[in-house]
Amino acid sequence: MEFKAYIKLKQELVNNYLEQCLPAADHYPPTIHQAMRYSVFAGGKRLRAILALASAYAVGGEPETILPIAAALELIRAYSLVHDYLPAMDNDDLRRGKPTNHKVYGEAIAVLAGDALLTLAFELLTSPALTTVIAPEQQLNIIRRLSQAAGSMGLIGGQVVDIESEGKQVDVPQLEYIHTHKTGTLIRASVMLGGLAANCSEKQLALLCDYGEKVGLAYQIIDDILDVEGESETLGKHTGADANAGKVTYPAVWGMKQAKSQARHLIAAARQDLEPLGEKSSRLKEIAQFIGRRKS
Repeated sequence: MEFKAYIKLKQELVNNYLEQCLPAADHYPPTIHQAMRYSVFAGGKRLRAILALASAYAVGGEPETILPIAAALELIRAYSLVHDYLPAMDNDDLRRGKPTNHKVYGEAIAVLAGDALLTLAFELLTSPALTTVIAPEQQLNIIRRLSQAAGSMGLIGGQVVDIESEGKQVDVPQLEYIHTHKTGTLIRASVMLGGLAANCSEKQLALLCDYGEKVGLAYQIIDDILDVEGESETLGKHTGADANAGKVTYPAVWGMKQAKSQARHLIAAARQDLEPLGEKSSRLKEIAQFIGRRKS
């Protein structure tokens, strides 16, 4: 199957599952459920979900059996963006060409919608459907690891240091901390959880984690590059926002040439990490290449 067709098929699979999981738009109280659905279905690649599905397949699992995990990853991603775009944080008014959640529903509902999405994510991780394919001990392990990735030692920690670094001079280790935690941690967790759900070996898990760490960092470096060189219409948001906000980015610290070189190096190294997994890791390799070439 062509890669584009594969991505479209997996996106539809994840979207259909999310449609079943989220409360209906008219379910009382309707405002919060409309706000939740607005951000979840505002468009997106479903990259984290697809990484989890592809990782499960790469180590011999059945991807369709771990859809609750894939959906939970997308809900956490959506929640983080709802909060990230708030005036108290990055103060963005566009996401993929559409007004951000707080511009439509107001700040209070946006905060609550993000809270509700995060809570629903962990409800999905306790789904009885998972217990039929994953041992209870592994299910608890997955919940613990995703909690760590989303919490103050992961995504939230990266966001805090990002906020505190605005307008300041920072060194490369601090820059890497921000990017590997704010963005990279959830991408790495997506790969890791897919492997764990498929009962991978310790050696396979180590390979997946190395891959996930590299593509996660590459993803954020490319995000930084696109904020400088990307097209607003293609990105669906205003470019130059990082510079205007005094954000710490790879092009700002390293320069554009070195930032691009580092992204290419990370993608190549991530693909190389997968070699011991054989042919079943080919989709993960293609996803890495897709991340390296993305324009939005």
